[in-house]
Amino acid sequence: MADLRVALVHGRADPAHDGVADYTVHLAQALDRHGVDVVDVPVDPGARGLLRAARSLRASGADVAHVQFAPSAFGFSGAPGLLGDLAGMPLVTTLHEYGWWSWAPRVPDGVWSFLERRRLADRETGRLVPRSAAVLTTNGEHAATLRDRLGVEAGRAPLLPNVEVDPDAPDRATTRRALGVPADAELVVFFGFVHPVKGLRYLVDAVARLAAERPRLHLLVLGGFTSLALPEDEAAAFRDELTAHIAAAGATDRVTITGHRPAGEVSAALQAADVAAFPFTAGATLKSGALLAALDHGLPTLVTRRPDAPEDPDLADGETVVIAPQVRDADVLHDGLRRLFGDDDLRARVAAGGHRLVRGRDWDRLAASHVATYRAVLP
Repeated sequence: MADLRVALVHGRADPAHDGVADYTVHLAQALDRHGVDVVDVPVDPGARGLLRAARSLRASGADVAHVQFAPSAFGFSGAPGLLGDLAGMPLVTTLHEYGWWSWAPRVPDGVWSFLERRRLADRETGRLVPRSAAVLTTNGEHAATLRDRLGVEAGRAPLLPNVEVDPDAPDRATTRRALGVPADAELVVFFGFVHPVKGLRYLVDAVARLAAERPRLHLLVLGGFTSLALPEDEAAAFRDELTAHIAAAGATDRVTITGHRPAGEVSAALQAADVAAFPFTAGATLKSGALLAALDHGLPTLVTRRPDAPEDPDLADGETVVIAPQVRDADVLHDGLRRLFGDDDLRARVAAGGHRLVRGRDWDRLAASHVATYRAVLP
């Protein structure tokens, strides 16, 4: 019998359509390999879901409860913020999303700051962070925000690439032919769930503007539109909107949209690309498994950063990525792509630096670090 029982607390998302859900499944499997008895505790949105989850936690006999927190996973409900008060056991919280949301947006920032400085409540997680014996973040930006707000020093739970490098992938020319991409294209790839907040409209505009200077430029949009954050009807409407935007930009012949593809085809496409771009409207961080996959595939990568965002030491301009220092701005994306394609040494340097960031990450190491955290918070 395992000597450590952990309740993994999470929302009811489909792992095929949600990155946090997929992460939770892999983490549970890795913990099981490390001899941890994992109890699955899904949480439905709202007060009833909270009470059912609390009953499950108390009945589980778990030594530790580990919450995988993302507001979308809990239906943007503030109720899960009380889990720490109801669990009856030490609590660990991993913040997968942080720094942009409030479950009570009408409460003034000054009130939240008062509560957060005294660790009474947190605008995003309610009582979860204040009641947690340990808090983990996936990236440096979230850790800095947490430190500034609550004075809490977070441990790190580094995410892994959501697609592994396929060593048996076809060669670049074969993959490009299968995708309908010109063999001699300067190929920019966006990878991941396609959603309005991913900033693709600005990337399309940047590619269209740069095409006059670099006529072989081509954009590959690699990923499905339907996700937890974008249900099927909304996904179809956004795909139509994006297609119309591409046509209006005069870029129909230089943008290819693949839709969802199996992992092996994704890896082949990443290996066939020259540059990756993640123009997220909230700025990019290492909480993105798609960004990590691009880095793991050795792609020189362009990311956006909000001007007001805390410094993330992992994402250093010109060293691990190229940073477009603004969001929702085609001009800075144009300039970033121009820098990358115009400088062979820069591409080589950021590709090597980005790859070093993800080298050595695997699920078993992550599980081992979690076990150490769990044992540290036990009475």
